[in-house]
Amino acid sequence: MIKTLLKSVREYKSASIVTPLFVFFEVILECIIPFVIAEMVELIETQATVNIYTVLKYGAVVVLLALFSLAFGTIAGLTAAKASCGFAKNLRHDLYYSVQDFSFENIDKFSTSSLVTRLTTDVTNVQSAYMMMIRMAIRSPFMFIFAIVAAFITGGSLAWIFVIVIPILGFAVFGIATKAMPMFRRVFKKYDNLNASVQENIKGMRVVKSFVREDYEKEKFGTASKEVCLDFTKVDRLLAFNSPVMQLCLNIVMVFILSIGSRKVVTSGGEALNVAHLSALLTYGFMILSSLMMISMVFVMLTMSIESARRITEVLTEKSTIVSKKDAITEINDGSIEFTDVSFKYSKNASRYALSNINLSVASGETLGIIGGTGSSKSTLVQLISRLYDVTEGTVKVGGVDVRDYDVEVLRNNVAVVLQKNVLFSGTIKENLRWGNKEATDEEMRHACHLACADEFIDLFPDGYDTYIEQGGANVSGGQKQRLCIARALLKRPKILILDDSTSAVDTKTDAFIRKSMREYIPETTKLIIAQRISSVQDADKIIVLDGGRIVAMGNHEELLQSCDVYREIYVSQNNAGGEEDGTK
Repeated sequence: MIKTLLKSVREYKSASIVTPLFVFFEVILECIIPFVIAEMVELIETQATVNIYTVLKYGAVVVLLALFSLAFGTIAGLTAAKASCGFAKNLRHDLYYSVQDFSFENIDKFSTSSLVTRLTTDVTNVQSAYMMMIRMAIRSPFMFIFAIVAAFITGGSLAWIFVIVIPILGFAVFGIATKAMPMFRRVFKKYDNLNASVQENIKGMRVVKSFVREDYEKEKFGTASKEVCLDFTKVDRLLAFNSPVMQLCLNIVMVFILSIGSRKVVTSGGEALNVAHLSALLTYGFMILSSLMMISMVFVMLTMSIESARRITEVLTEKSTIVSKKDAITEINDGSIEFTDVSFKYSKNASRYALSNINLSVASGETLGIIGGTGSSKSTLVQLISRLYDVTEGTVKVGGVDVRDYDVEVLRNNVAVVLQKNVLFSGTIKENLRWGNKEATDEEMRHACHLACADEFIDLFPDGYDTYIEQGGANVSGGQKQRLCIARALLKRPKILILDDSTSAVDTKTDAFIRKSMREYIPETTKLIIAQRISSVQDADKIIVLDGGRIVAMGNHEELLQSCDVYREIYVSQNNAGGEEDGTK
């Protein structure tokens, strides 16, 4: 896990290395100061007359040591900030890029809300822990070691009290951390649920308001928020014991040193231990125990961040199930498609197949209509073509070549998909259209929008093609969104075009015009149209009927009306318009 995370340090490695060096010098100078002060006090105590210049000399040394210590500490703080912030930046970059490479199978393992939490809260936790590790986690052990050595030099056997206290503190801190770890694991899972509730509510705000479910959503969010609060309260309550335990040990040590040390000073007449050394010992005692307190804080922070680090590492080490071969083919001859004995299930442990025994052949330039009830795996079938998923059994060929032999990027660049749930990104209409072809001219965009009937509403906008689209296309209707997505796909001029129920929000007249435009604009492109309306596929060269993940019938419109009960039932349910058109009412 640590090795995986450290790969994200990269260009901030030098800042990460020099920070402990500056901390090292800061600590050494800090530990020398009490020793110099003790020497000055001893000099004043033992000599009847002390030259003021001698006192000033010691004072100047102390001031210089303090200034240099401050300078090293400041530089260490700056380099630590640079290293930790840079590390967090690279970590977010690596997480985001890892997610971009995921196949649908990989994405199915992580919820959207969980990925958002990992990119935000978890990275912030790891960033804080990293800063503490390269600064506080270095400073505290150095301070502890140097202060212990100095305490034995100045206080002799009295310094053994620190050695006795350390195991007690270590046992207490370890016990707290052991109990806190599983609590943090539960908290972060509930954090994911909380983010999921927020995301779902905001995304479905129109539905929530139309069904007047605001109170229900508030209650659901309140419950999730309360659970997170209660779990964090339990963890904080446990971690709160850390400070009192430290404080108790500090007070015990101080009382012991003051009582035993003072008695030793008096009984020995200052020979075994003098006031100067006792003062230095007290100072070193504070240093030792404060360093232990800092170590405990680091330990607490690391305890919390370990779970965040584990969750981040899960994403970084997740390997895409779909990758290109080393000798992958980088050219696609045509848009022909062939399914041979294809079966598919979403995971190896799934009890049933989503698709079974699919055998299908579509010539380049043909139009294939796909009809079937909800849950018949229509979308799953077409997702196998561009390797969003890989087949479990059998083969899928494009241009006569198994899709697994193609370079993934080349394959997907030649397959344009207009999804059932159309997605537009924040930006202008032009910027969204150029997702299909980043080099597209204004004229090409206007022509594609005309073919998709999108120019009808774009021309009504004051800013035309420079109109800003809100995130998710919130400021355009469902039909407008579909037409923009179709225009975007047309600009790609792909070898295969898949329309996954992408004209469901437009009227039948517009639907017919769009299909006619596609036939004329991209005649050599193989077109797969998934639809609920018979009218959307009845003029296709070939239509398949899916039921329960199997092809139950195949043929053209007239053949299926005669031979397929499922197709005929769908047609009859839409029979008024369809019957009059075909004369079969």
